[in-house]
Amino acid sequence: MSGTSPGPIRVLIVDDHPILREGVAAIIALQTDMAIAGEATGGREAIAQFGALRPDVVLMDLQMPDMGGVEATEAIRADYPDARILVLTTYSGDAKALAALRAGAAGFLLKSSLRRELLGAIRAVYRGQRHLHPNIAQEIALHAIQDPLSPREIEVLQLIAGGHPNKQIAWKLGVGEETVKSNIKSIFAKLQVNDRTLAVTTAAKRGIIEL
Repeated sequence: MSGTSPGPIRVLIVDDHPILREGVAAIIALQTDMAIAGEATGGREAIAQFGALRPDVVLMDLQMPDMGGVEATEAIRADYPDARILVLTTYSGDAKALAALRAGAAGFLLKSSLRRELLGAIRAVYRGQRHLHPNIAQEIALHAIQDPLSPREIEVLQLIAGGHPNKQIAWKLGVGEETVKSNIKSIFAKLQVNDRTLAVTTAAKRGIIEL
């Protein structure tokens, strides 16, 4: 891995928005201890670029059309366990942060704080440290003791968010309506809410589901 070699920190920028890539590249270009190794517009390209370029640090967007940042991070880390990946996102949901960290990301950065934190985060991750935005760290700590939603409960909640009534959810999932009601009761308890709308908004805010 080139991260231990002398010279500038080589950064691979992965994001499907050209303006963000250009903005990040412009900031990095001004640093004497950093250089752009390359750019990728999606998860699959990121995997290929990492193998070809072996950058020191990857800036990985979470939401991309072809393959998300979590999946791409998992794939890169599977082949290169010492890869240093800093995930970028627009919101601070703790579920997304945990998924990225479990996939092997070394840090989690909000796009809204890029100007303030980008360079320090890159240097920290390059040195083998973790970087977690304080808001995200607080969210993770707040929900750490709560039972996570099961994959089926997340599926039910995503269908609720799509406006489907219980009967339709039961039909789509091939289960009885009572099973769906039981799932919803469990969802309410785990999210500490008492109605469907609040369950959806709470889960979306935390990054458990996507609207």
